[in-house]
Amino acid sequence: MTTPPDSERADEPAIVIANEFAEVVVRRIQTRNGVRLEIRSPRMDSSIRLDALELESLTWQDPEVFSGFLEDPFGPPK
Repeated sequence: MTTPPDSERADEPAIVIANEFAEVVVRRIQTRNGVRLEIRSPRMDSSIRLDALELESLTWQDPEVFSGFLEDPFGPPK
């Protein structure tokens, strides 16, 4: 994971959501391309930044889509 450029900043404090299986840190950030929601997994050392349309598209999915993600959570073997 890389450090964000100086032109990016967190607008609000981070929110940590965790249970016995996972932990994510969620925060709203301002980038050169607008506001994004950053979701970071400290354990996996990975993150994603989603804009409003990408976030909205999550609401269009059936729960089975997310269940499918969990079948192979780390993606196909490389």
